[in-house]
Amino acid sequence: MEKWFVAAKKADFNKWAAEFGISPVLARILRNRDLTEETEVKKFLYGGLENCYSPWLMKDMEKAADLITEAVRQGMFIRVIGDYDVDGICSAYILTKGFRMIGARVDAVIPHRIHDGYGLNDELIEEARRDGVEMIVTCDNGIAAADQIRLAASYGIRVIVTDHHEVPFRLITAEDGKLTKEELLPPALAVIDPKQRQCGYPFSGICGGVVAYKLILALAERTGNPALEGILEEMLEFVALSTVCDVMELRDENRILVREGLKRLRDSGNLGLRALIEVNQLEIKDLSVYHLGFVIGPCLNATGRLDTARRALELLQSETKAEAFRLARELKEMNDSRKALTLQGVAEAESRIEANHMEKDKVMVIFLPSVHESLAGIVAGRIREKYNHPVFILTLGEGGIKGSGRSIEGYHMYDAMSEVKCFFTKFGGHAMAAGLSMAVPSMAGGAGAEEEMIAAFRREINERCRLTEEDFTARVHIDVPMPLDYASEKLAEELNLLEPFGVGNPRPLFAEKDLIFLAGYRMGAKKNYARYTVQTPSGSRKQLVYFGDLERFGSFLNEKYGAGSEEALYGGRARLKISVVYQLGKNTYKGKQELQYIMQHFDC
Repeated sequence: MEKWFVAAKKADFNKWAAEFGISPVLARILRNRDLTEETEVKKFLYGGLENCYSPWLMKDMEKAADLITEAVRQGMFIRVIGDYDVDGICSAYILTKGFRMIGARVDAVIPHRIHDGYGLNDELIEEARRDGVEMIVTCDNGIAAADQIRLAASYGIRVIVTDHHEVPFRLITAEDGKLTKEELLPPALAVIDPKQRQCGYPFSGICGGVVAYKLILALAERTGNPALEGILEEMLEFVALSTVCDVMELRDENRILVREGLKRLRDSGNLGLRALIEVNQLEIKDLSVYHLGFVIGPCLNATGRLDTARRALELLQSETKAEAFRLARELKEMNDSRKALTLQGVAEAESRIEANHMEKDKVMVIFLPSVHESLAGIVAGRIREKYNHPVFILTLGEGGIKGSGRSIEGYHMYDAMSEVKCFFTKFGGHAMAAGLSMAVPSMAGGAGAEEEMIAAFRREINERCRLTEEDFTARVHIDVPMPLDYASEKLAEELNLLEPFGVGNPRPLFAEKDLIFLAGYRMGAKKNYARYTVQTPSGSRKQLVYFGDLERFGSFLNEKYGAGSEEALYGGRARLKISVVYQLGKNTYKGKQELQYIMQHFDC
């Protein structure tokens, strides 16, 4: 079930239109992106790298830059420790290449998802000690690794943390009786994380790759090294990839960084990225946010899920075309395998939801012991999309129960987990996603003890959940109610000013009531999308394309208008009155461009 809302945010749309040379419709869409000041509108439409924030605004940036330049001067052996997802891999690539440009002795380690888990652990510190590492610089992790950083310090290893995740905290009672959060920062020599309360950085919604890029930018400014300055353009490619794949909101400087990164990606000189683009049969000049998030990113992620993410880093660091194509093909094959395993995991999750009536839970906690632990996050995301509930997928991995969570608007997952942290041996994340580990009590408590602990976690997390039924109703936010007849090629062209689209900056949604659906035609090799002929209230005929769930749409038709309505539509014998929410775009086919209306939602 969905609820449709028409955005009603106020502004002088005609004034904005005149000042920026846009239509009032586009001005209204910009206001719906929470822009209120004309300076914000200008930055959104025309902002460049000069509008991004100085790295020196981040807490401890100056301290980190001094420590790293001194370590390089002394010839210290530096180790970059990243993470096994796209953000962690790209962050490690950025830091490693940047440090080498200023003459550092440096290598990079990507934790193994199965053997190491997320972030720093004691074994990684012990390994660094054995290898003679003198400084560790984390990326996309470290903010919650206080114990490991103390261990490193005991061996004389200096640690600098660069991260973007939520800072661990404990609740304390203030003098007025109110509970407040006390941050628990790790004892590193420098901690760069825009989520810190004392960090003055203007925009905290950046990913680990952006934090790493800002550190390299600071080092370039501090050292004046021409080689380092020369790679800053290339770094933007990985910043864009990190930002999109870590599902950061494309607003403020994220939007600028992704837009500029995409420009560089379309002319990338990185052999690994070019090989990955080619083996996936993508046209490099047409790369978009979609290709980063749903084609290239999943291939890089697949190595960390089914093997070791070290391969993905090696791909990005490839020095020959032969090496790049060998690794790119391996990554694509692993991703194809991951897709099949994901479908199995989703099917099993849906079966358990039905069998245990979990659709009644506010927070779904689903134990899938046979599902590979690396797929938990993907499966959680798919279930969240279908049911619009916060979801935890738990699996049985090496050393205990592992899990991933995906949330919905209004439910801060990390904060919720902090309230029940007694269940976890390790956890971390942010508002919309999290990861966790739980000890396996069955080793001491006998068979079935893990199910009992998971059941207790399910009860506790649900009892503390303050979501209401209304929160589980999917919301469709319509930018402008606009008849199809008013949608023009000029407006479709103008919408390109809003790109890149993604989380926090979705494609605009328009709506029209009471279209008459006359005929339909299934298309595609699998006949899994369709084109419909519709009649507008003014009497004109238009073509609507639908890439959604045709089975669901057919059930809707038969339920609302009687059995056989779906068959009548595809037989060209229908007159069904339906209201639609649609997107406007342009489709290119055989060199010819045409205006395209894409149905997203439907109702009576």
